[in-house]
Amino acid sequence: MIFVPTILWTALVMGSRVPVPSFFPDVHFVINKYLAFDFNWSAIWAIANLAYYYVLEPTAALLYAPEMVGICLTAAAYSRQPGSIKFATILHVVSWILQFLGHSVAEGRAPALLDDLLGALVLAPFFVHLEILFKLGYKPALRDSIHQGVKEERAKIKASELSGKKSQ
Repeated sequence: MIFVPTILWTALVMGSRVPVPSFFPDVHFVINKYLAFDFNWSAIWAIANLAYYYVLEPTAALLYAPEMVGICLTAAAYSRQPGSIKFATILHVVSWILQFLGHSVAEGRAPALLDDLLGALVLAPFFVHLEILFKLGYKPALRDSIHQGVKEERAKIKASELSGKKSQ
C-alpha cells in the first residue's frame, strides 16, 4: 500500500516531461512552488482514471479526487525542478522493486500487474484507496464482494500455475 502512490507520483512526474502534440492547449498554471497544473499526458492520465473510478464507485472516487489532484499538481510542479526526472526515475525503480518484494513476502506471489498490466496500473491506486476506506468502515458489503472476487481470482491463478507445472 505504501509504494503504489509513490509509483503513481513518480510516473506522473516522468510523464509530465513527455512532449505533447501541438494541438494540446498550452496550459501552465502555477499555484505555488509545490503545486502547478500543466495540461499534459500526466493530467490526461489522472483525469481519465478519476472518470473511470467515478464509474466504478462514485462516492469513493469523489473521496479520492483530492488525493489524485494533489498527486497530479505536485508531480507537475516537481517535474520542472532541476534533476527531478533523474530522482523520480530512481525512486520509481526502487518503489517497483520494493513493491515486488512486499508482494512476494506478504502474498507469496508477484503483484497483479503481471496478470493484467493495464488493469493493475489503472486500478492499483484506487484499490489502495478503497482498502483504506474499508478499514474505516466504508461499505462492508462492497468490501466483502471485492475481497471474494480477489480470492476467486487468486485461486484461478494458483490453479493455472499448478496445471502449468504438472504439464511440464
